Amino acid sequence: MKATIMNYRGSHRTQHPRQMILHPEGSTTKEDASKLIGKNATWTSKSGKKIVGIITAPHGGNGAVRVRFDEKGLPGQSLGTKIEIA
Repeated sequence: MKATIMNYRGSHRTQHPRQMILHPEGSTTKEDASKLIGKNATWTSKSGKKIVGIITAPHGGNGAVRVRFDEKGLPGQSLGTKIEIA
């Protein structure tokens, strides 16, 4: 399943670079997003490097999810790109 990287998780003062907000294709409700908790999300850079994160929680009521990346966060170039959910 594919998803679009929307933004970093944060507020108007802080930004959490190790956590991202994703919007999976076909996910339109909070219940759809809840089914994805615990799955891996893998982003592949243009050079082929893979960064893996875990879906931890739904985000809002429109089907978005929150992903935590353990080793490092994603670069700013990843915003708006596709990520694979397995």
